[in-house]
Amino acid sequence: METERLKRRTEAAAYVTTTYGIPCSPKTLAKVAVIGGGPPYRKVGRTPLYSAADLDVWAKGKMGPLVHSTSELRRVGTPS
Repeated sequence: METERLKRRTEAAAYVTTTYGIPCSPKTLAKVAVIGGGPPYRKVGRTPLYSAADLDVWAKGKMGPLVHSTSELRRVGTPS
């Protein structure tokens, strides 16, 4: 059984940006760690560590539905 290497905040932000095209910075992850709404993480001392699986769930949750035109956004209740 292989153990996943957890990502530090800088690497986690880069992972979200490169994997999903969602702009994400370490400062953003730090802010949402305080106010809520960010991906879950573990702390080792003062260092927050993120798993790729948790980052995937969080990033996918930020995405809206797949649409073909802006008129579809009104039907699903998403602001255009």
